[in-house]
Amino acid sequence: MIVKNILIIDDDIHIGNMLEETLASEGYGVSRAYSGTEALYVLSCSKPDLILLDLMLPGLNGEEVLPQIKGIPVIIVSAKVDIDNKVELLLKGAVDYITKPFNMKELLARISVHLRNATSQSDTSELKFCDITLNTDSHIVSIGSVEIRLTRTEYAILKLLMRNPSQIVTKSLLLDRISEDTPDCTESSLKMHISNLRKKLREVNNKDYIEAIWGIGFKMKAE
Repeated sequence: MIVKNILIIDDDIHIGNMLEETLASEGYGVSRAYSGTEALYVLSCSKPDLILLDLMLPGLNGEEVLPQIKGIPVIIVSAKVDIDNKVELLLKGAVDYITKPFNMKELLARISVHLRNATSQSDTSELKFCDITLNTDSHIVSIGSVEIRLTRTEYAILKLLMRNPSQIVTKSLLLDRISEDTPDCTESSLKMHISNLRKKLREVNNKDYIEAIWGIGFKMKAE
């Protein structure tokens, strides 16, 4: 059985100890960081499967650390209860937000769900949304039986949106993440690439699959 590793980033010794003890008893591997700067050092040396991130940290705070974490699910664990703050952090890439004081059973359940989601995303070579299928091995995109010919940039945008179907993906996050797959997308050309992608998908059955969230970014459009 593969052990999943969780990084706890929290300067509160008592809470960190409680989390470490509980997670270890559940069979997880646990590592600790007590400041934002230390967290970035730990992440430069290893890649945990999931991160529990406090916001009120010495040195770099949680809001400053979050954008520098790539490809790892992050659950914010914080005493801050402001709704706008929660929304902003979820838009910036956190997969979940749980408020201190928290129920340990609830936190364990959320950890389990996000680890399962991350595993299924990395294991599967086929992404599905409604009747769109995207194969990450062959790079073939189809709606039903109709194959859609996309540019490299359009494909990268659609893949990112389909990997996060219920999440609003900000323009800055889109540009950052798709740069791995395509170097030719800039802030000024992003709107054109999205427009062309939406048009190609719409031409198959006159249906909109991507919606713009004014002033924020884009997401897959639920029926």
